[in-house]
Amino acid sequence: MKAYVLYSGGKDSSLMAILLKRMGFNVELLTVNFGVYDSYVSASKSAKSIGINHNVLKLDKNILNKSVDIILNDGFPNNGISYLHKSVIEELADLANKNSVSAIADGTRRDDRTPKLDKNEIRSLEDRKNIQYVNLDSFGYKTIETLVYNLFEITKEKSNRDNSSDYEVEIRYLMDNEKDGNSIELFPEHYQTRVIGLK
Repeated sequence: MKAYVLYSGGKDSSLMAILLKRMGFNVELLTVNFGVYDSYVSASKSAKSIGINHNVLKLDKNILNKSVDIILNDGFPNNGISYLHKSVIEELADLANKNSVSAIADGTRRDDRTPKLDKNEIRSLEDRKNIQYVNLDSFGYKTIETLVYNLFEITKEKSNRDNSSDYEVEIRYLMDNEKDGNSIELFPEHYQTRVIGLK
């Protein structure tokens, strides 16, 4: 499975790249450039030092222009940088889809103020682009699925109280045995996955 990592050459994007590589992803580092300055040279050196393939993602200068206009209009950089990052993420997701790459990532962290996608923006991106998006803030459902199936042996069975330890087991038991309810009316039959070993 392949992942594109937006790469600045810094510690955060390097950490993300190494984490994904160690989890079994075929990682390609991509540094964005708008043709204004060869800003990718430093990142290329950093990529070489960690032994991961690096390329430059050349994007339309109009994205950069709009970002600068926002910064100048606001009188501070946050909104302009945020616009730029979100635009880049959209472009990266489109490139990933075009090349059958299943995940994109960056090194944004929980305590970053900008650039950063919030949880709703991440969900929207993953749903709209059918892509996994990973950063250092959280792991989305699709990414968890990938990690789990790379690490564990899994069984999938019809859910019952003997093969699950989630909340539903006790909720259903209480409803059926102490509340005169019929849990099957509220909890339709479904399958439950369970870890049965390490790969």
